[in-house]
Amino acid sequence: MRADVVVVGAGLAGLRCAQALAEAGRDVVVLEASDGVGGRIRTDRVDGFLVDRGFQLLNPAYPAVRRWVDVDALGLQPFGAGVAVRTETGLDLLGHPLRNPALVPASLRTAVRRPREVAALARWAAPLLRPRPVRELVDVLEARADVDRRTALDGAGVDGLLRRVVDRFFAGVLLEDDGSTADRFALLLTWMFVRGVPALPRDGMQALPAQLAGTLGDRVRLGQPARRVSGTSVETDDGRWTADHVVVATGAPEAAELTGLPVPATKGVVTVWWSASTAPDADLLHVDARRTPAGPLVNAAVVSRAAPSYGPPGRHLVQGSALLRDGHDTDAMRRHAGDLLGVDPAGWEVVARHEVPHALPAQPTPFSAARPVRHGDLVVCGDHRDTGSIQGALVSGQRAAESLL
Repeated sequence: MRADVVVVGAGLAGLRCAQALAEAGRDVVVLEASDGVGGRIRTDRVDGFLVDRGFQLLNPAYPAVRRWVDVDALGLQPFGAGVAVRTETGLDLLGHPLRNPALVPASLRTAVRRPREVAALARWAAPLLRPRPVRELVDVLEARADVDRRTALDGAGVDGLLRRVVDRFFAGVLLEDDGSTADRFALLLTWMFVRGVPALPRDGMQALPAQLAGTLGDRVRLGQPARRVSGTSVETDDGRWTADHVVVATGAPEAAELTGLPVPATKGVVTVWWSASTAPDADLLHVDARRTPAGPLVNAAVVSRAAPSYGPPGRHLVQGSALLRDGHDTDAMRRHAGDLLGVDPAGWEVVARHEVPHALPAQPTPFSAARPVRHGDLVVCGDHRDTGSIQGALVSGQRAAESLL
């Protein structure tokens, strides 16, 4: 069996790479080990609910999404542009003043009581306060490539409630609670959050890779695990593929196993999905900003309030996510989710539980947004070659294709 290019892995990176190659007239085939496309982005239907494998959101502000995805066709259902913060005294609401004007009074009440904290947060986010193109912002943030998030926030004097809000929000986004992520990457993500409201597709997150795969037709072969990659050939259970080039577009651990190349460490998450007969009328992400959190969750949300397609009529879908090392007790996660949402979770029923041990590549210092994709005859792409995000996966796939074209 032969093709111009064999792409191993039908995640976002592999699919975008194959798309670009096919558009350029190359004979390309994509080999995927599992029974569906998407890699870590998969959606299951359970008892009328849509449950993604790990709580994920799509930010339509990502430049790569705007460029290569038909966003309108996804039927995006946005979450509220803000966050609900559980404190020792109750629930504070913080929101984007332009995208969620209804939260302006509550946000101002929180801010006016903490002018010093607000000023410190502004010092940390100073590069984002001036409108500029993302390429210019990337250059401006180059000076922070060697500074981690914790050091940068400490240096700006960010503390108190707002520091806890920032830390606990990023714990859910970056899957770390020690501030070890490069500050440059954290600020880039913040810039994206300011410019777009994260959302869920009508048919689940897997609709995103399914859309990319739809343009490739029978070039995508499911149930075809690559057992061995050697130079320009790939061994599968059905035989051997030869090609001018092989692109390894798997997750980091699989890429290391197939290529022997070093890859970043990865971070894991566990998400539990519950069915509830009643739920708060809130489409915001909830975080625990108390000095001592009441449980293991990094966030909780009534998903069906923001994305009604995720739940059947008469039922609500609630999610709670924790760092993988913390979230093994489902009952503790349920209690903490109920506490964050301000409801009694006793009647909630588990719909699904997903443990994703390699959910994101680590992004420590020194931070580089574009690691090499070419290694001799071999090409490697994935979010572990770029930034740990949907943006990074798509861009790395494009870079891999361009390196061949």
